Amino acid sequence: MSKTQTISVTEKAETHILLQLEKTGSSLLRLGVKESGCNGFMYTLDYLTEPSASDQALIDKSALSISALVKDLPYVLGTEIDLVTEGLNSALVFKNPKAQSYCGCGESFSFDSPEFSGETNDSLIDSLSKNVGNPS
Repeated sequence: MSKTQTISVTEKAETHILLQLEKTGSSLLRLGVKESGCNGFMYTLDYLTEPSASDQALIDKSALSISALVKDLPYVLGTEIDLVTEGLNSALVFKNPKAQSYCGCGESFSFDSPEFSGETNDSLIDSLSKNVGNPS
C-alpha cells in the first residue's frame, strides 16, 4: 500500500475515527463510495485490520490510517472529513469539492461530470451526427 496525502480530517473526526477503530479492533479505515441513494453515490466506511493490495494510503499518521481502493480514488480525493454535532446526534460529514449536488437528507451525492458518470462525449456526438439536417 503506497502513501499519498489526499484527504483531510478534522481533529474531532480523527478522535471519533480512532475511537471506532479501537472499538472494532481495527487498525485502519477504508473510505470508499458506492452507487446508492437518491442522488447517485454514498460514502462507505470499512474498518479493517490490514489493507488489501488494491488499497492506496490517504493518511498514515502514527495512530490514524485511512485508505481507499484505487478504483475509488477519483471520487474521494480532496474530501474533508469532519464530525458534526447537532443536539444529541453526531455524525461524520464528508465535504467533497467534486460533488455537484447532495440529496435532501445528506446521505448521497452526485458528480456532474462524464469522468464520474461513465458517459462519454461520443454518445452526444453520435446523437448529433444522426440528427444532422433534421428539424428540432
